[in-house]
Amino acid sequence: MVRPSFKPLIIGIFLFSLLLFLPSQWLLPLVNEKVVQREAVGLDSNMFQGYLIQQKMLENPTYLPIYGSSELFRLDAFHPSNYFKVNPNGFTPFLVGRGGTESLIHFLNFSVHADELKNKKIVFVLSPQWFVPQGSDESHFAPNFSVLQGYQFALNPKVNHKLVVEGSKRLLFYNVVKSDFMLSSLLEANLYSDKLHQTKARIVKPFAYGFLQVLERRDFVLSLIDLSFRKLHPKPKLTKDKSWSQLEHTAGEMAAKKATTNPFYVDNFYYETMLQPKLALLKGYKKGSSYAKSPQYQDLQMLLDVLKQAHVKPLFVSVPVNGYWSDYTGFPKEGRSQYYVKVKRKIENNGFPVLDLSEHEYDKYFFKDSIHLGYKGWVSVDKGILQFEKQK
Repeated sequence: MVRPSFKPLIIGIFLFSLLLFLPSQWLLPLVNEKVVQREAVGLDSNMFQGYLIQQKMLENPTYLPIYGSSELFRLDAFHPSNYFKVNPNGFTPFLVGRGGTESLIHFLNFSVHADELKNKKIVFVLSPQWFVPQGSDESHFAPNFSVLQGYQFALNPKVNHKLVVEGSKRLLFYNVVKSDFMLSSLLEANLYSDKLHQTKARIVKPFAYGFLQVLERRDFVLSLIDLSFRKLHPKPKLTKDKSWSQLEHTAGEMAAKKATTNPFYVDNFYYETMLQPKLALLKGYKKGSSYAKSPQYQDLQMLLDVLKQAHVKPLFVSVPVNGYWSDYTGFPKEGRSQYYVKVKRKIENNGFPVLDLSEHEYDKYFFKDSIHLGYKGWVSVDKGILQFEKQK
């Protein structure tokens, strides 16, 4: 009779324990440059909800982080990642974001990476549709919320006390945070000084640190697994060593060939599948709308405060709406222009530059669809990024 061997089980428990209790900084060298390069265009949720890969990227001066939301996914030939691959200028764009990653999500991310962000140049792409009156709802916030970053923020804050209080209050607005007993107890202790809240936080803190260790080890394991399916497809014949006027002309020609069936100058496929079937219902449905009032302005201010504290050097890109489509839906020009002025003034009053693209609302083929940048739109962003990078 063969006796069962417990040696593999014992070895497994030992290795797991070793991984669990090793300091995070000891694991960082195992996340090598190849992993970071892979994630530069991967737009993997594990990366932007994690910590290690972003930390490694931010420590490398050759990367230019570009933060945004769903527009980052449209990797056409004129997208910064493809354009600067063909026309290298000493930096590599690194994309961080996906649909629904609005100001508060980026605030949390910046807060936990405040040390690595010091004196770093970054690009931040703003989307007008973030600034709706109700702010980011649960359906957009919850899938993008990082539990790891939430616990890091609560247990090891790298921002000043004022931002810890403001951030805790905003995070506790969402059910995904409130339903986490340990995390919500820690955040509530930042808001309430009474004995009940403070005692509850002290009780859960040791368990929270243990859970944070598990989350950090999970982040390490996921960092080593290649889940990225997004690859670059640069087109040197279209973009190599071309003047900006040549690029705009080529981009416009390409877009015009794909936008022949609609009066909004957007991609035919998008129009025919997403807009045309319900076109009559969408006419005038945004009458009276505005982006001038939103909780997003508070979230944006917190984000700006983190960047100021960390001495980050950002370029904010203010993306416009598609004027043709907005007019059709009845979205008032006043509600749009108020947003452009307000967001630009807020950012500039905090000492940061803005690439204001609001004059392109009616620029044909500037957009891929009703809200996202298209070929011509990315050319304007590329030009702005290059000018920004050349500044000392």
